[in-house]
Amino acid sequence: MRIAACQMMSGLDPEQNVLRAVNLIQCSADSGAELVVLPEYFAHFSQSDASNLAIAETFDDGPIQDSIRMAAIKNRTWVIAGSIPIKGSDAKHFINASIAYNPHGDVVARYDKIHLFKYCSNNECYDEALVVEAGKQVVTFELQTWDAHTIRVGLSLCFDLRFPELFRMMSSPDLIVLPAAFTETTGRAHWATLLSARAIENQCYLLSAAQGGLHECGRRTWGHSCFIDPWGATVSELASGEGVVIGELESSMIETVRTSLPALNCRRLL
Repeated sequence: MRIAACQMMSGLDPEQNVLRAVNLIQCSADSGAELVVLPEYFAHFSQSDASNLAIAETFDDGPIQDSIRMAAIKNRTWVIAGSIPIKGSDAKHFINASIAYNPHGDVVARYDKIHLFKYCSNNECYDEALVVEAGKQVVTFELQTWDAHTIRVGLSLCFDLRFPELFRMMSSPDLIVLPAAFTETTGRAHWATLLSARAIENQCYLLSAAQGGLHECGRRTWGHSCFIDPWGATVSELASGEGVVIGELESSMIETVRTSLPALNCRRLL
């Protein structure tokens, strides 16, 4: 099964950002991808998370969601809309939601980001909890491939990467998807190590779709969207700039790794 991660450098204009995302979905589908993943905050990226309140949509209703739904239908591919701001329980908070669409445009899964980013050092400070309403549920879904195979996909977002217990609760997925907007500071230090660790620990493929580069608002994200196999090796990667990372998911490799090194079966909870 061929899968793709779209890396973007989203700016301040949601309409233009969504148009670029739709074009990347088409490019991925034209390359044979059955599943396409967009990065976190693909529709709008600014200095302040609070700016997403202005474009937050009602779930399953709004121009951002409609555009991605139609792209899935047009290209006959599964699409995971990295994250879309969804209206929260009050006017001061939105939900950072990753929404999965099947090739018919139906919503098959929605994951609300559980772990909210918090970081402060020197002049760089972030606290998503000020405006983002945290999710409460681990989410996986089953994807049917063109050749009738079933793939279990686990959904996560950005800062979740630092919490291995979340991925353990996915019950051995075949693929972990991680849209992200890692800062350059934290990405340079930890991104590659953490991605490989999550793939190795869960003996599955991991596909990350990231924001990557110097954005219109002046923020710089780490990028390095990549596809990692169950042995922890990076199959393909895009360091920075806009583009697509393509990889082949092979169920036989998952089975081989889990059979030869049955770490998941050897776990002991003390």
